Amino acid sequence: MARVLAAIRKYAGRWGLIVALAALPVYYGASDIFNGYAAVVGGHPVIHHDLSKLGFNFAEGLSDGAIWALIAIGYTLVYGIIELINFAHGDVFMIGSFTAVGLWAPLGLGLTTGPLGLAGGLLVILVVTMTTTGSMNVLIERVAYRPLRNAPKLAPLITAIGFSFILQNVGLLWQGGSQHSVNDLIGAQTPAFTIGGVPILRGYLMSFAVMVPLVFALSWFITRTRAGKAMRATAQDPEAARLMGINTNATISLTFLLGGMLAGAAGLVYALYQTNIWYFQGFRAGLIAFTAAVMGGIGNVRGAVLGGLIIGVIQSLSDSRIGPQWTEAVVFAYLIAIMVLRPRGLLGEETREAG
Repeated sequence: MARVLAAIRKYAGRWGLIVALAALPVYYGASDIFNGYAAVVGGHPVIHHDLSKLGFNFAEGLSDGAIWALIAIGYTLVYGIIELINFAHGDVFMIGSFTAVGLWAPLGLGLTTGPLGLAGGLLVILVVTMTTTGSMNVLIERVAYRPLRNAPKLAPLITAIGFSFILQNVGLLWQGGSQHSVNDLIGAQTPAFTIGGVPILRGYLMSFAVMVPLVFALSWFITRTRAGKAMRATAQDPEAARLMGINTNATISLTFLLGGMLAGAAGLVYALYQTNIWYFQGFRAGLIAFTAAVMGGIGNVRGAVLGGLIIGVIQSLSDSRIGPQWTEAVVFAYLIAIMVLRPRGLLGEETREAG
């Protein structure tokens, strides 16, 4: 069996990954063109033979994937520095949603708020939420992970799970155990414009309007700034970085700060996009985002973004074409296929374990 898997990895390679990733879109695109799909026009059922439905699946999936990508970057940053899976990260995202929604009323944001007031208020909330979740992530690292820096890896792993439960209970005490609907401030399901028969909703634009600048800013920070170079040096070899005068403790805290800030931004976008919040939302989102980080190549920021977008599209296609009850199975089937063909993920790893 080991030889068979090795042969598959050797000969399938990149083309095998392309075939695996393109299978669902190609199949359903061909089905839409040749077999058609049911739609309603002017109150009458009709059969369309075009790619509009597939385009809508992609638009919806990419917008969902933008949220998963923001969360996944936090996982991959922390793992790249200290090789720890921060299982509390998904719940930091949940606290971000709760914090953002809790600020709507004090800032006077409601359904009747004008566009300029809404944009200004949401920008303030974004900054406050990112600061809150980033500071919380630094506190978690300082209290729970730093004392266990030299302990066996199982100890910080179990501690991360413990902090996840603590944050879940904070959310439970804060908002209760049921899902809470929130005001649809931006009209998330309202079409902004149409491209090729595909309606582009305001929620889709919001997801990318937050994700794209933050990802570019993070990439610039990591590659261009002194602190970013310290992060890369620490990820490559902490001991050598320390000998070169880099404060590795401060660098690790900075990494947690950045990951927590991105999780907070994702929390705000999620609340605006989904128009509901729940204390348990962080568990599912964290699991999906961690899967995205592994699929893209954990330790690689670009891989986390790519993995998040791919999973978003897979989820949208599965929900629409196969059934929501099968979505998790389809996502993890793709993950297994990618891991078999490329164990390091789509874009490889940038961690010490990668050699």
